[in-house]
Amino acid sequence: MLLEIVQKINAYLSDYVLIILLVAIGLWYSFKTKFVQIRCFGEGMKKVFGSFTLTGKKHDSGMSSFQALATAIAAQVGTGNIVGASGAILTGGPGAIFWMWVIAFFGMATIYAEAVLAQETRVVKKDGTVTGGPVYYITKSIKGGVGKFLARFFAVAIILALGFFGTMVQSNSIGSTFNTAFGVPTYVLGVVLVAICASIFFAGHSRLASVTEKIVPIMAFIFIFCAIVVIIIRIKYIPETFKLIFKYAFKPEAIIGGSFGTAIKIAVSQGAKRGLFSNEAGMGSTPHAHALANVKTPHEQGVVAMAGVFMDTFVVLTLNAIVIISTMYVNGGILANGVIPDGIGKANLAQNAFGTVFGMQAGSIIVAICLFFFAFSTIISWNLFGKLNMEWLFGKQSIPVYAVIALAFVFLGTLTSNDLVWELTDMFNQLMVLPNVIALFILTNYVLKHENKKMSN
Repeated sequence: MLLEIVQKINAYLSDYVLIILLVAIGLWYSFKTKFVQIRCFGEGMKKVFGSFTLTGKKHDSGMSSFQALATAIAAQVGTGNIVGASGAILTGGPGAIFWMWVIAFFGMATIYAEAVLAQETRVVKKDGTVTGGPVYYITKSIKGGVGKFLARFFAVAIILALGFFGTMVQSNSIGSTFNTAFGVPTYVLGVVLVAICASIFFAGHSRLASVTEKIVPIMAFIFIFCAIVVIIIRIKYIPETFKLIFKYAFKPEAIIGGSFGTAIKIAVSQGAKRGLFSNEAGMGSTPHAHALANVKTPHEQGVVAMAGVFMDTFVVLTLNAIVIISTMYVNGGILANGVIPDGIGKANLAQNAFGTVFGMQAGSIIVAICLFFFAFSTIISWNLFGKLNMEWLFGKQSIPVYAVIALAFVFLGTLTSNDLVWELTDMFNQLMVLPNVIALFILTNYVLKHENKKMSN
């Protein structure tokens, strides 16, 4: 009964509220900033790769700009890029990827605004530690009891969505893929994962920053390299792959069945929902990381934040989608007619796709290793985001209790997962968008102040 209720709420949110809000706020900031995602794209990439390092120095408070980006990307590049994208393709057809691109393009302007506001409203405490995030700019934009209610609503939603239920989704993906690839019992992996996570959960921001700045470049290189190998081997099918993406974006009924209206709604909503779960633009999660960056101006971190969405969606997620579609849908692939055979699901679709080139065993191992890095880095970053909101709600004394509960959810996730956990994660992810987007609209002038200053310079 609970599953059915949550599914109905999610259907309404993703099919109507979410798609309208995400597109609206993305369009709003795209036009207001004169398409900052295009004008300042080069600047953002230059700042990212100009400060790239695997051994950044330890900061007494906050993080370097690259460490903050690495922490944000660690949160963005996770199960959503492999399992979430696979689920979107299976449910909404290859065309769902096109709508993920649309959401991501406008989302780059949205995340620019989020990062700028996170920097603008961040707080340096008496002990020198830095904190920030949507709860700070929500209360800044909406005064009185309404603002406090929306900020608390957001804080509770992110703790549940990312700190607890979201970690179950991530750890379950690790457990299931490792069990498939190596035959390792999931509870064994659960114990190991909890031990590693505990060493980070109970440590400070500097420990997490040190881990993410090393993991993110390595995990990205491994996955991108393996995906490019598949694409080179399947190179003659790549034009057809892109053709299917664009074709089924506007004619999804040809692959997923049903009427045009129903099919297009499914394709667009899957693209929006899984796009949000992947790049998190507009959700209000990654501003927590960008608030910690030690930069000269909020604009600097805003353009860096855009690079995170680009790498998440237009690089990692797109490469995964190309591998899946070019092997499973093109040239008589097993999903070419839109019928999903037994044994194929969102959890193992990528493994089967890579397996068509590398062999099933090797394909399973490649995806398991990549997903371990993706999901683990997401777990520790999401834990930080939940921790900052837990402290804002209940004070610093609540952090040890929060960490213990979070570790329990990590372990439970490796043992079992079901549709309810995924649906609850989606629901709270989407509920986070509501107060965050309201604040983004109200604080437009604060964002434009920094953008206009940059343009005048």
